[in-house]
Amino acid sequence: MKPDQRVMDYIDGFLKGYRNYKEYWNYEDGCVLIGAKDMYEAVGDTKYVDFIENYLKGFITDDGRILNYNAENYNIDNILSGRVLYFMYDRTGEEKYRKAIEVLMDQLRSHPRCSTGNFFHKKIYPDQIWLDGLYMGQPFYMEYETRYDGKEKYNDIIDQFRNVEKYLGNKEKGLNYHACDISKTAFWANKETGCSANFWLRSMGWYMMALIDVMDVMSEEIFEQYAYLRDVFREHVSGLLKYQDPETGLFRQVIDRPDVEGNYFETSGSSMIAYAILKACRKGVLLPEKYEPIGRKIMEGLMEQKLLTKDGKTELTGICQVAGLGPESNPVRDGSVEYYLSEKIVSDDSKGVGPFIMAYSEYLKLG
Repeated sequence: MKPDQRVMDYIDGFLKGYRNYKEYWNYEDGCVLIGAKDMYEAVGDTKYVDFIENYLKGFITDDGRILNYNAENYNIDNILSGRVLYFMYDRTGEEKYRKAIEVLMDQLRSHPRCSTGNFFHKKIYPDQIWLDGLYMGQPFYMEYETRYDGKEKYNDIIDQFRNVEKYLGNKEKGLNYHACDISKTAFWANKETGCSANFWLRSMGWYMMALIDVMDVMSEEIFEQYAYLRDVFREHVSGLLKYQDPETGLFRQVIDRPDVEGNYFETSGSSMIAYAILKACRKGVLLPEKYEPIGRKIMEGLMEQKLLTKDGKTELTGICQVAGLGPESNPVRDGSVEYYLSEKIVSDDSKGVGPFIMAYSEYLKLG
């Protein structure tokens, strides 16, 4: 498929003017880096590789250290950007990237875990599993196991997904709750299940991307484990599509509550679902004949409804700036519908633009 010039101009302008989201190693920048990698794979233009390389120059030292990164924070978010290190190591053969991969893997080797075996979302959130964390950590972990560790830890990775389904899943809805406190002590947690109260779109988006990206870097020869992830992915696609808006193709900030006033169509989560469905069609996880039109409808809805041009300036609008749960010092973040709808809605945030670029690259790859 020929790229849409307006979309390409937006992506290229965003990357050209990009400023690091934070001064330290962070996942928000990682979303954009992965988007740039995917665009290179889609169109073959090395300017996207240059973007990644220039970014990494500010963080990866010649001896493979990562500047402004603290492993002892045990923040699973900090793993995500490491996924582009595999890509750059393959392209350049430079050992600094291989060494930096080990720096991040060392965090996972000692990362604290819940009693279920899942990684803590962060050290400051003990005993908590968040859907976000599956995307932040598991694709990097799976790629390491496939490349370097003889697939020794495949069971560990798959079991963490199994536990998400066990502890966070709602089979009736076909959705997963944003998070679960295994200790059931957090103020936002259901005292019987430990789960948060609602289904936040971006958290399900993170999870869907985690599933398809882990499948992409694992060996299909380990068929039982691959088939498990495939089946979970398909079940959640069916669950999500029950809540898709038939007119725009998009999804709401609180997925299953169209009845609530102000529950808007949110851009980052819709982009993530578009990416996951389109990639699944390309990889044979979903039937393209059935699901590719659905994925394209979401992508085209984003292009028409959210990528808006005014006075000659194009912006990606309708992005939830941030949402989370707790800690105790921030009781507003209680997981209620009202809370999710109270968070600021912004334009051109990396958490929305990165997944939008990823989704658009899949849109192009399918031809």
